[in-house]
Amino acid sequence: MSLPEQEVFRKLARNIETVMKGQAGALRKLLAAFASGGHVLLEDYPGTGKTTLAKALARSIGATFKRVQFTPDLLPSDILGMSVFDQRDHAFHFHPGPIFTNILLADEINRASPRTQSALLEAMAEGQVSIEGQSYRLEELFFVIATQNPVEFRGTYPLPEAQMDRFALQFSLGYVAPEEEVAILAAQVERHPIDALAPCVSRDDVLAMRRRAASVRMSDELKRYVVDLVGATRAAPGVQLGASPRASLALMKAAQALALLDGREFVTPEDVQELAVPVVAHRMVVDPQARFAGVTTAALVEEIVKKVPVPA
Repeated sequence: MSLPEQEVFRKLARNIETVMKGQAGALRKLLAAFASGGHVLLEDYPGTGKTTLAKALARSIGATFKRVQFTPDLLPSDILGMSVFDQRDHAFHFHPGPIFTNILLADEINRASPRTQSALLEAMAEGQVSIEGQSYRLEELFFVIATQNPVEFRGTYPLPEAQMDRFALQFSLGYVAPEEEVAILAAQVERHPIDALAPCVSRDDVLAMRRRAASVRMSDELKRYVVDLVGATRAAPGVQLGASPRASLALMKAAQALALLDGREFVTPEDVQELAVPVVAHRMVVDPQARFAGVTTAALVEEIVKKVPVPA
């Protein structure tokens, strides 16, 4: 069945693909997170297109976009905003920070101190920020894309477990195939193709898509399957910290969005399995001995997916 909301997905994907060559898999995950109301952490090497992807998404829906370059000297007020004293009326007035936007790119988030990183926690979990004893609601359409590099560990502060748990998905873009890289060079001979990118859907379309994704049918058996997958991470050998119930919720919502993307009104086990690693793996912590042995959380989740019985 062809759904209007599925057409929103298709328009977004086609529009972004004019700029992001050879990233269909990553774009699929990004849109699943976007439609489910979650946030995304991109861990990848410099120059793979993380910033371009965020800009392309914002331009495709005519949304407001802000980018914050995280550095060791960045303060929470640089993100949230602050009150400034006005000499004209002898009163303090609040000046909102870049977090008051539709799409926020937190670039190299692990270069800021834990204090500054924590400024995003309330915003990502509750859609609001508390500043000087006052709560401010964020935009209804609020989406965080954070990036961090897997190299250059000097001067970085690893994201704590509570921060990692706020991201619905974590994945990488990776390097594209040589023929795709040639296409990227050809497209940027005179100017960057993102300069010509125009909105293809409205913010109302996106919000309607989110509401529709939340209503995609998921059977009780599949919900139990999700719980069993996430629960198995807590008992897996070599795991110091398993995934939380927030992982179960994120996996359910992302699977619903993925089903909508594929034009279905119901979730299948394949939807859950496709998203298990990007939704669950980053929320786990392996013990030092397993880590030194080369065990990764992604490999553990893949093994769990193979072992947990799939509902008939």
